[in-house]
Amino acid sequence: VCLTGCSRDVMVKIDQICHKNSVKFFTGDVFGYHGYMFADLGEHEFVEEKTKVAKVSPGMEDGPDTKKAKLDSSETTMVKKRVVFCQLKEALAVDWSGEKAKAALKRTTSDYFLLQ
Repeated sequence: VCLTGCSRDVMVKIDQICHKNSVKFFTGDVFGYHGYMFADLGEHEFVEEKTKVAKVSPGMEDGPDTKKAKLDSSETTMVKKRVVFCQLKEALAVDWSGEKAKAALKRTTSDYFLLQ
């Protein structure tokens, strides 16, 4: 489900219905130079391709290359990952007065507060 141009109450209600029924939910809007996008994918599993790091050979232990990890692009491994997304209601109900929130405040864009 994709929503745009809806009120906050409508977005929260539709997201709760989608989350309950395991339906992916996206919402967003743009206001001039500012905008937002939110995704609730529920429990989302995906596969990520990782490049293997080559080990340094014993003869090169003292050279400048030992500080740099060498990547071997010909060898990769697939890693299965799982992410659990939060609901819109939870994302909008963050208590910004706690210690944990103060650290996240530096990484939070000011557009989040415009949405509030």
